[in-house]
Amino acid sequence: MTANMRGKTQTTLLPLVYVLFLAEFARSAFLLSFLPLYAAERLGFSAAAAGLAVSVHYAADTAIKIAAGFFLDRFSPRALLHFSFISALAGIGLAFAGTQPWMLVAGAALLGIGISPLWLLCLSRVQEGQRGGQIGLIYAVWLAALGAGPVAINFTLEHGYGVSFWLLAGFLILGWALGAAWKPDERRHPRGNRRLSVNRQFGQLRRKLRSMKPLLPGMVLQMAAVGLLVPILPAFATGSLGLSLPEYSLVMIAGGACAVALLVPMGRLADRFGHMRFLVLGFAGMAGSMLLLLFASSGLPAALAVAVLLGLSCAAALPAWNALMARFVPEEQKGTGWGVLSSVEGIGIMIGPAIGGWIAEQYGATTTVVVSALLMAVLAVFYGLRPIELRSRAAGKAGDRM
Repeated sequence: MTANMRGKTQTTLLPLVYVLFLAEFARSAFLLSFLPLYAAERLGFSAAAAGLAVSVHYAADTAIKIAAGFFLDRFSPRALLHFSFISALAGIGLAFAGTQPWMLVAGAALLGIGISPLWLLCLSRVQEGQRGGQIGLIYAVWLAALGAGPVAINFTLEHGYGVSFWLLAGFLILGWALGAAWKPDERRHPRGNRRLSVNRQFGQLRRKLRSMKPLLPGMVLQMAAVGLLVPILPAFATGSLGLSLPEYSLVMIAGGACAVALLVPMGRLADRFGHMRFLVLGFAGMAGSMLLLLFASSGLPAALAVAVLLGLSCAAALPAWNALMARFVPEEQKGTGWGVLSSVEGIGIMIGPAIGGWIAEQYGATTTVVVSALLMAVLAVFYGLRPIELRSRAAGKAGDRM
């Protein structure tokens, strides 16, 4: 990256990347570690109740995206940022203070409504000439937060749920403070769609969606496969794999660090050798990693090896997938465009945790892992047998390398 490109990234995107890291740190810690354990041990709720809360969280996250994108294309991004952190803080507060399942679910929903618009703020700041690198940066930060949040909270959980809650709140407050100091450059991102009718905007987006039909199975199923694991990960690690919470944290660090370190290099290789190849390899690697996890009962070394393989697979799939997704976002309506596409993706993560919790209660956590692996394997076979290069070029992107 040249000095000029780095300067543009620092002024247009980097401040929001810091904000996104802090917010996603709190969200991942809450959903992946705090909520399942707090619901079961402190409140006495079932795994299905925790799974429902996570599903409602992502349903709210998905539902708010189109409205947030519509708002972002027309009004102040700073107002949307303040709304995000107010909602997120109210959500974790309600969940922590709640004594009934509905309060846990409502708190999770408010957290989803709060975090979701931050993604649109970041993605709408991506510049056309630096799309691959900047999207890679956003997802690298997300993965870092996804790994760091649960790791940190697992250590504080040994000192009580109150300490853990205030850590989550502190990260959200710090993110809000950094966001309040952010000054968006509206000359680079004019809100010119105020005069464009809603019907016309959604007509343009419908045409985009029709052209990307081959991507739709992946948009839903890959997120559903990930969502299945959310309510059972801590229990599976400590029960089936026999790991302690610190060991579970170490495994998550290994997998997350591998993914973050390889995300940009794998993205560059995908640009050179073809996005579809890396997408298929990534899905197949994730399926294989999850199945290998069933045989990692020998302890920490085996679990670490599987985590590294899973991180490598994620690093192969994520840049390729998002490079394909970015093709279908209209330049003139980035907020609404990313909102619609993210909403379609969110359907999978919305339904996954509830189904995963139900499967775990009926058939055990091991079955949930198997189902998740099979979904990833189906996607690898589907895109291996049905490449989409020609359809993407026919959609008006001739000249872009797949």
